[in-house]
Amino acid sequence: MQKMTFSLHISPDQYQRYYQGSAKAIIVKASDGRTLRFPASALQKFVTHEGIQGAFEISFDNNNKMIGLIKIS
Repeated sequence: MQKMTFSLHISPDQYQRYYQGSAKAIIVKASDGRTLRFPASALQKFVTHEGIQGAFEISFDNNNKMIGLIKIS
């Protein structure tokens, strides 16, 4: 299993586009400079009135399939 960390700052209006389905994936730069792409639906449990803010850790298997996502700060 591999893990990567990244930070996100998505406003409520920006996340609304993901929620409505016009955008299906999140693309971010990890702390080590690699680019990550994962389903926007994975962030749904982290949405607040301020949107999505903070540092996250994503884990994935050897086939690069996402296993989990947690908020670390």
